[in-house]
Order: sequence, then structure tokens, then C-alpha cells
Amino acid sequence: MPVLPGAEPYRHEGGPVGVLLCHGFTGSPQSLRPWAEYLARRRLTVSLPLLPGHGTRWQDMRLTGWPDWYAEVDRELRVLSERCAHVFVFGLSMGGALALRLAAKHGDAVRGVVVVNPANKVHGLAAHALPVARYLVPSTKGIVSDIAKEGGEEVGYDRMPLHAAHSLRAFLRRVDAELPQVTQPLLLLRSTRDHVVPAADSARVLSRVSSTDVTEVLLEQSYHVATLDHDADRIFEESHAFVARLTPESAPGEGHDHEEGTAVGG
Repeated sequence: MPVLPGAEPYRHEGGPVGVLLCHGFTGSPQSLRPWAEYLARRRLTVSLPLLPGHGTRWQDMRLTGWPDWYAEVDRELRVLSERCAHVFVFGLSMGGALALRLAAKHGDAVRGVVVVNPANKVHGLAAHALPVARYLVPSTKGIVSDIAKEGGEEVGYDRMPLHAAHSLRAFLRRVDAELPQVTQPLLLLRSTRDHVVPAADSARVLSRVSSTDVTEVLLEQSYHVATLDHDADRIFEESHAFVARLTPESAPGEGHDHEEGTAVGG
């Protein structure tokens, strides 16, 4: 299946500091593309992969599960680690959970973690019905485009495949158990009005990680997809300052080189 316009993966070859960005459940790289380009302009090496089953049609996602999604970002982290002296992992929503698991599993190979509205649990009574309901109902209403900004739109699926939702639930349980293994510096940015992931998820992450360098930033003007919302610039600036603080050797300021990042695939 062809990739939806704007949902292509993105890579940029920059300096010795790398950032891996992980998009959310049923979303696509489009939700993080402005963030990736911001970091690329500051001479960071950037990787923003498209997770398997995403960015085409929701029926394709029914054939994938969390091991496929995690394997993709794990592979990208290993590639970045060979190329860069320091690597950071960033993520939105489920992408935040992917980033936290990478940090838990890879230890010192991850220099720091930045998560925006990280998912920690599939909530509601319906979650308990998923083991059976996924065989009876293929999909339910989607969760994309929770954006306060007028005209803001997320490229993703308008339907949520229940097989994939069941896998997500299992994955988030696994990540929750692994959070104490996260010791890296952590920057968590949370929207005060989020219609997809409740504040309890961020609170749970903050209470369970073992990191001692932890910063929480509240985003007052945005909904769930804050990277495309009113607080996007703040997210970009705070995350870059976080990277610069932990890697003083990273090039400061706006890059003036020529090279643009590339969208991969299509």
C-alpha cells in the first residue's frame, strides 16, 4: 500500500549527537515532522521512522503488534548509536512508551529521554473486553487529531483496529513494569487538556522511573498532539535545551548548512 502523503519516515545526517523520534499509535511521522526538522536545523542527526502497519490504511495495522513497532525503533536506535557519540530518544503518546522502553533496555546507549503526553495504560471498561471484542469487531473510532489549534490535523487512521489495541494494552503493561530500569535524564511535557491520554499516565511514569534528573513541563494551550499544537515551539525549544545541557559539545544555535533532511520511502 502507498504511504499516506506526509506520513513518510524522515532522516537527517547532522553532527555527533543523534535523536530518535517515535510517533504514536495509529499516527505517523507527520505528527513529529516539524520537531524533527527543528532539531535537524540545529545540526543534530535525526531519525523519525514509520512504525510497521502505520501510515497506509488501518487494515494493515491489524496484522502488526507491539513487537513489530518496538523492533523498528530498536533497530533505528542501533543504527544511530553506530553513527553518533550520544543518542536521545523522544516520543509522543505510545511513542513515549517506546522511548521509555528503549531507555530501560539500552542503558548508557541512551543519553536522555523526552516524552510528550506519554501513554502508560489503556483505560476504561472497554479495555477489559479487548481480548474477546477484537474477534467480534474489527475496529472502533480513531483517536487522531486531538489538536486545539484551528486547522491542525494529524495524518493517521480514523479507525482503531482492536487487534492492535489489544497488543498496545499488553505493551503498556510491559513498559510499566520496566519503568524502574529507566535511569537517564527525563524531560516530560504534558498537556493540561488531553482527550486521549489522562494526566494519570504521566504521573505514573514520573513515580516509577529511577531517573534523578527529571523535569516536568505543563503545556497549557494544547491537546494531545501537542507537537502540532499551540505549544509546539515550546516543546521544540525545551527539548533542544535539554539535549544541549547534557551534550555541551553539540553545535549551538541554528544551523546554516545547506543540507535538508530527507523523507524516506513513499
